Amino acid sequence: MSDIVLLERPDPAIAVVRINRPEVRNALNLEVRQKMAAIFRDFMDDQALRCVILTGNEEAFAAGADILDMSRIDAVAMYHRHTERLWSAVSDCPVPVIAAVNGFALGGGLELAMHADIIVAGRGAKLGQPEVKVGIMPGAGGTQRLTRAVGKFRAMLLCLTGDMIDADEAYAMGLVSLLTDDEAVMDKAMELAGKISRLPPIAVAQIKEVILAGPEAPLQTALALERKAVQLLFATRDKHEGMQAFLEKRKPNYTGL
Repeated sequence: MSDIVLLERPDPAIAVVRINRPEVRNALNLEVRQKMAAIFRDFMDDQALRCVILTGNEEAFAAGADILDMSRIDAVAMYHRHTERLWSAVSDCPVPVIAAVNGFALGGGLELAMHADIIVAGRGAKLGQPEVKVGIMPGAGGTQRLTRAVGKFRAMLLCLTGDMIDADEAYAMGLVSLLTDDEAVMDKAMELAGKISRLPPIAVAQIKEVILAGPEAPLQTALALERKAVQLLFATRDKHEGMQAFLEKRKPNYTGL
């Protein structure tokens, strides 16, 4: 595995995927996306895994696509890359993904963060979709995920101007889940991952699935999906364990069964 994407396992239940191209502020070239997708695909069969943290370094989560790389290709080459398949490996991860964002999360970097389920950002982070400034537009969900996250009018403003916003503004518009000091971003992400990893895995998976699928369905269909997920959880041993532990005033021991 190339060291442009690092995989760390501080705990069997937690994986940290780190983009490692500091010389270009973690710009996302094709190789980075392929390596990252390969790592996330392997997570599909990892029974011990409960949560993933996706991050960069103190200067940048990812400052966008690699412009030098993109300047050299044409439309047909871009089509044949089928990068949508690489991005979907992240969004399809079966366990929650936390984006831990320091510094720049721009263009493809912000789109990557939006493929996660929770975004933890340092107060010094800068976010935006500046693609229009180099003659293109967001192409990995920036017009669609951003609109779903913050609404039409804010998404239009960000995508049409290409302007950056700071983390406080991103938090205020609902683009960031948790805001913290820059030096505390990874600690906060690890704390959150630890908390999630100790919860019943099937319930966590069902919550993620229903929240992601529901907005694409009519309300009554989404509510039916929610009810069926709840009913499924009543068949799990973890449901019994959780309720018994609550009644007995002790910590539950969840097994994922």
